[in-house]
Amino acid sequence: MGDPNLERHFRGHKDIVTSVDFSPNMKHLVSGSVDSYVVIWNLKPQMRPYRFEGHQDAVMCVQFSPSGNLVASGSRDQTVRLWIPNVKGDSVVFKAHKASVRSVHFSSDGQLLVTASDDKTVKVWTVHKQKFLFSLNLHSNWVRCAKFSPDGKLIVSSSDDKTVRIWDHFTRECVYSFYEPNGFISYLDFHPSGTCIAAVSTDKTVKVWDIRTHQLLQRYQIHNSGANSLSFHASGNYLIIASGDSTLKILNLMEGKLLYTVHGHQGPATCVAFSRSGEFFASGSTDKQIMLWKTNFSAISQGNGRQPNVNKAALEVSQPRGSDQDQQSQPQGTNQGQQGQSRCNDQGPQSQPQGNVQGQQSQPPGNEQGQQSQLQGSNPAQQIQPPGSNQAQQIQPQGGSPAQQIQPRGGNPVQQQAELHPATPPRARINPEQPIIHPLVEIRFPENITIVFEQISKQLAALFQTVTVLEQRLTMTEDKIKEVLENQRITMQACNQFFEVNNK
Repeated sequence: MGDPNLERHFRGHKDIVTSVDFSPNMKHLVSGSVDSYVVIWNLKPQMRPYRFEGHQDAVMCVQFSPSGNLVASGSRDQTVRLWIPNVKGDSVVFKAHKASVRSVHFSSDGQLLVTASDDKTVKVWTVHKQKFLFSLNLHSNWVRCAKFSPDGKLIVSSSDDKTVRIWDHFTRECVYSFYEPNGFISYLDFHPSGTCIAAVSTDKTVKVWDIRTHQLLQRYQIHNSGANSLSFHASGNYLIIASGDSTLKILNLMEGKLLYTVHGHQGPATCVAFSRSGEFFASGSTDKQIMLWKTNFSAISQGNGRQPNVNKAALEVSQPRGSDQDQQSQPQGTNQGQQGQSRCNDQGPQSQPQGNVQGQQSQPPGNEQGQQSQLQGSNPAQQIQPPGSNQAQQIQPQGGSPAQQIQPRGGNPVQQQAELHPATPPRARINPEQPIIHPLVEIRFPENITIVFEQISKQLAALFQTVTVLEQRLTMTEDKIKEVLENQRITMQACNQFFEVNNK
């Protein structure tokens, strides 16, 4: 089994890269940036990228449509644009929200688009007519992310009000909500099977919930700073996370362990995305560059012959104390007298030096120990059966091409340098992690402490509800004041006109 290796990296943006996504046919990669540009990168060797201008402020999110014929982008200029990803780069713009648009996401059939904004709303639009359909308004703070489920029946959204809400697309009602008291969810996504969601929080944790039973399946704390983005592998067996500690972490959800720590970016990793087939992944950073990696995961799936699933309930992986050291894993159960040895059928992958990427170093397994995992509760393992993954097209590494100019033909006169360096990347280290599994250990708290925790939890819930109501009332008051001021302005204008006519 090979380690992920760096294929190419792209330079062309003038500011932080905020979002990346692959086209379904694996011919292009789209990126958005704080520099207000959308760039389409051609993954074929020696082909020029194209920069699209139109947004008046930072581009916060981009995504290819399922057919690959459109690219959606959301911006701090409060607009959403639908681009045709060709040489001309034509686009349609519509005013979507009253504040920054944080997230755009197509439905699986490409007919609908869901957007999330700092105006505290989630909105759904038709793609071909760019027509507004309906709005979801229960969040009381900025909405960071909103996604359609794979079957299009549900919408999930996360907000700075520390809630994750699941909406029924057809009834437009909130069917369930998760509350995160320790931090807000900055990004989330559906498992390919549609039965689970994964989310990254500002409290440095990564969580996986089963949306059918509303149970927390897995919890990881593997980063030294807050995570910014995540993406599921097409098989559903792996999850990759981009973090402010400049690393990418790849989790094996079947084993509930940290599989790789990928180094390469010189600044916080802001976004990451697997290709549709899972053969590649791309990452963006505050260092203004985009890196294209090959996963080499096919050997893992074929080698162990396992069906894709998440086979541990409420599995917790804790953050190591050291910067690169990983703790041991200790599953915890709640039943008295329950003991048992949890074993891994497959050992973690061995690190192979990559000869085709200069400066890339592969750390031996002994340098980093496995993450700590704690099995909580006595519920049986939750099974997730995602659909099978399609085989991706091969991308040949580009060989030693000079710096390319970003020149949209027939488009914008502004030119921008794009350096494509397949053979001279920054130092990239990929460190496989080995888990150490220990018997189940039961941890009990004194009864009085449990009672105090329950009381505190109830008080916090009541306080949260009170703050939510007050904020809603404040918003209504602000809207009413604006309405009164506008009526007053119209009345004064009419009075002035009346006096002017009488004076004449």
